[in-house]
Amino acid sequence: MIEDVNYKNNPLHGVSLKNLLIEMVDHYSFEILFAYLNINCFKTNPSIESSVKFLKKTDWAREKVEAFYMYEYKNLPKPSSTQFNTPPRDRIVPEHHEVGEPAELSLEDAEQLREKRAKKAAEFNKGGFGKRSGSSKNYTPRSHSETPRPKSPKNNASSSDNPWGNWQK
Repeated sequence: MIEDVNYKNNPLHGVSLKNLLIEMVDHYSFEILFAYLNINCFKTNPSIESSVKFLKKTDWAREKVEAFYMYEYKNLPKPSSTQFNTPPRDRIVPEHHEVGEPAELSLEDAEQLREKRAKKAAEFNKGGFGKRSGSSKNYTPRSHSETPRPKSPKNNASSSDNPWGNWQK
C-alpha cells in the first residue's frame, strides 16, 4: 500500500520515456534540450526514436532527462538532500507540491548557465577536488629497474602454465 502512495506522488509514474520526450520536444525543441542538458542525441540527427534508444541504454543521461522533466518542465521544487541521490523515477514528491507550468527557457539563458557551470567546475578543479587536478604534478617516471621486461620470443611451457612466466625472472 505504501508503494501505491509513492507512485502517486511521482509525476514520472506511468509516463513512458517516449511520451516524456515528445512533451518536452513539442514545448522546447531539440535545440533547447541540447543547450540545457548537453546530451549529444539532441544535437546530432535528433529524433524521438533515436533519443529514446540512446536514453534507454544510458542511465546517467536518462536520469538527467527525467530530472529536467520534473524540475524544469513540470516545475516542481528541487529534491531534498535525502532524495537527491536517488534516481528521479524513485523520488517521492510531497503531496502538497503541485505540478506547475513549464519553465520559460531560452538559448541565452542556457549559455549563461553553461558559463556558470564552467566557472564552478574550474573552481572545483582549482581547489584540488577534481579527479584529474594535480595528477600530472604527482607523476614520476619509472626507473629502468621498475619497468617490466618485454616478453621473450621463446614459447616455453612455463608461459602456458603461468601467464606471468615471461615477466618473472
